[in-house]
This record gives sequence, structure tokens and C-alpha cells, in this order.
Amino acid sequence: MSNHIHLVIKLMPQEAQSWTDNEVLERWTHLYTDPRAVQQWHANTLDSPADYETLNRLIEIYRNRLGDLGWFMKCLNEPIARQANKEDGCTGHFWENRYKSQALLSEALLTCMAYVDLNPVRADMCSTPEESDYTSIKERIAPSFDLAKAIDDEIKQQRLQSFDLPLKPLAQFEGNVTSREQIGILFSLKDYLQLVDTTGRMIRPDKRGAISINLPPILERLSIDRQQWLQQSQQFEKLYASRFAKKRQTLKKTA
Repeated sequence: MSNHIHLVIKLMPQEAQSWTDNEVLERWTHLYTDPRAVQQWHANTLDSPADYETLNRLIEIYRNRLGDLGWFMKCLNEPIARQANKEDGCTGHFWENRYKSQALLSEALLTCMAYVDLNPVRADMCSTPEESDYTSIKERIAPSFDLAKAIDDEIKQQRLQSFDLPLKPLAQFEGNVTSREQIGILFSLKDYLQLVDTTGRMIRPDKRGAISINLPPILERLSIDRQQWLQQSQQFEKLYASRFAKKRQTLKKTA
């Protein structure tokens, strides 16, 4: 939006606890410059108990931070502030207040996601969700990044040292998953698109904009075949996972 942002984030701090020490250090050094102990670890020059103790302490600190919402927001807000300060020739925070967060479960998740995706429509910044910039629903309808290139970059560039990283796919709509742990969103994408479209047509006197009731349904506007869309959305995650696994295996063989 013009003066604020909304984010819907899935936190998985327990996943960070399962990472190896190498994975923790690789992930952290994608964002920050290595301290001396980590540099020695990369160069395989750690040679004293004190150095190993320092490294192990850093690994536990990084492991906790990588699964922490506060540190995620710091990594997001700090580059924005630096860029804005450079442009304006000033110093200080970019945002007026600290971020606020709210835990979401089940239907509350859909309510919040629909609210965020419809914000530009309600503010009369666009007429339909598929025309709204910087929203996840537009990214799902018309992805702005090359998935294959993102995978290649993630594997080839082992020591990324900036925030200019390839975008990763959004959390996927998986439907009602019962055979394994729910990684994505517990609804279908087709149903979510229809939910947002229907909700956006409910005109309220205290809001500036709404989706016109005369427009055809969103799937019809996008010329999407329901069966084809469902098949592609179900296969997307499998396609991404299989491509990533194959490239990781290739990298190991050539290393």
C-alpha cells in the first residue's frame, strides 16, 4: 500500500532445529558477513577448543534467529530503511512504528489473506485482484519470476551476500492434506480465487472501491479451465521439489 505493508507468513521454527550446523551457517551467511569463527570454519582452519566453542555458540544463536519472526522483520525492514535514507540523505527508521503481528489459524487465515489481497481494491487503487500490484494473488495468477532460474541461482550461488535474492515460490494451496504434514495452505487455490472475487463484490459505504458486480467471475475473466488449473496447481509443488532435488544431486556429483 502507499504507507504500509501486510505480510502473511508461515513460521516453522521447529524446522530450523532439524537443520545441520552446515545448513544453519550457509543460510545465515546468505544474509550477513561471516564473523571470524565462521570464516575459519569455511577455510577449515579452526584449530583450538575456544574457536570451536565460539562457532558452536554462534550456530545456536543463528539457528534461533532463522526461525524468529522478529529477525525476519529486521532483515526486511533494515534494507528498506538503508535505501530510503540514502535517497533522502537522512538517518533513522523508515517505518513510524514497530510491526504488529497476530497468530492465524484455519478460517482466520483465509480471512486475513483475502483482506490483504483486496486492500488495493478497497482503497480504489485497482479494479480487480488480478490488476493489483504487489499482492500475492496477482503473483499466483501471473508469476513475475522464472522458477527454473530461481532454482538455478539458489544452487549455483552458494555464498550470496546481499538481499537481492531470487524470489521463492509462495506457499502453495494444497487442499485437504491428510497423508502428511501440512506445509502449504489447507484450501484449494481455485476456491480461494472465488472467495476473494466474491468478497470483493460486497460494496461497503466506508470503503472507496469494490469489484464491479457486472464483471464475470474471476476464473472466467482469466480464461482458466477449472480442471486444468486444478491439475497444474497440484503438480506445481511436486515439479518444484523434483527439479530442486535433481539439481542438488547434480551439484553433489560435480562438487
